[in-house]
Amino acid sequence: MNQPLVSVVVIGRNEGQRLAECLDSINNTQIAGGLEIIYVDSNSHDGSPELAEQRGAKVLRVIPKRPCAAIGRNAGWRESQAEFILFLDGDTRLHPDFLPAALQALAENPEVAIVWGHRRERYPDRTLYNRVLDLDWIYAPGITDFCGGDALMRREVLANVDGFSEDLIAGEEPELCQRIRALGHTILHIDQPMTDHDLAMTRWQAYWKRALRAGHAYAEVSQRMKNTAFPLWVSECKRNAIHVSVLLGMLLGALGLTVLLGDPLPLVGLVLAYSFLIVRSAYKARWKCRQPVTLLLYGVHSHLQQIPIALGQLGYWYNRIRNRRQGLIEYK
Repeated sequence: MNQPLVSVVVIGRNEGQRLAECLDSINNTQIAGGLEIIYVDSNSHDGSPELAEQRGAKVLRVIPKRPCAAIGRNAGWRESQAEFILFLDGDTRLHPDFLPAALQALAENPEVAIVWGHRRERYPDRTLYNRVLDLDWIYAPGITDFCGGDALMRREVLANVDGFSEDLIAGEEPELCQRIRALGHTILHIDQPMTDHDLAMTRWQAYWKRALRAGHAYAEVSQRMKNTAFPLWVSECKRNAIHVSVLLGMLLGALGLTVLLGDPLPLVGLVLAYSFLIVRSAYKARWKCRQPVTLLLYGVHSHLQQIPIALGQLGYWYNRIRNRRQGLIEYK
């Protein structure tokens, strides 16, 4: 068999029908040079490995003591044969036009190491969580500081940085991107649909855990990168701490004044102040969406998520002080 041009590495755990749709979307993509599909399974018990084999994927199984996406992605690309590696999560579907556009972008600029496109939610109207978090995937096209889990990368560059950091339980893609940027390469976000994603979020607990994981990633990655040429997320961590302090300070101040004065007017002022912040955030995000209700919900999310993000940061520092390592934070 001739060496394929692109190896597609899919990682997953108990994705079921979502994985089937992911693999079908890859098989329906045609590029000159051919594709190799590798599925890396993290100890599924729903028949996902067998399902992947039926759809022509090479299946690898990993059962690490401390699970993380980086382990699966590294296992997949190191087993692959192609010059270019496309990473996908098992709950996504590949758009048929992305690979040709991304390969062209890499061919036109040898400095570009990673190309990624637009990821959007498949069913944004099924739950409020899906509807709001769909906007989190939207980034402006152009040179970016990092990419997400779906991206096309040059194999040579991956090898030069020894792949993903397997001691990170989250934030492994942005951390990898900083090491790649340090070699003089760039990350390009093209104005092209790439994948749709099935978040399938229906519970408050899942929303909270997702933000907790983000906070942990901010803290851990920022500490790792703070003294490098690209100190990723250092300023974001500080802004999160200030943001939460202001939100909670406003709440405590309003409650204290209400008790002290015996008048509910401070609480009315608090509601008005929070409303102003929500509307302001919604207005700033108007380039992402034209639906006023969705934008207002996104405004609420922009401030509400800061609390679990801050707790995720505190959790990282608590574990670090006690010389413990955080396990995988799963929200599905």
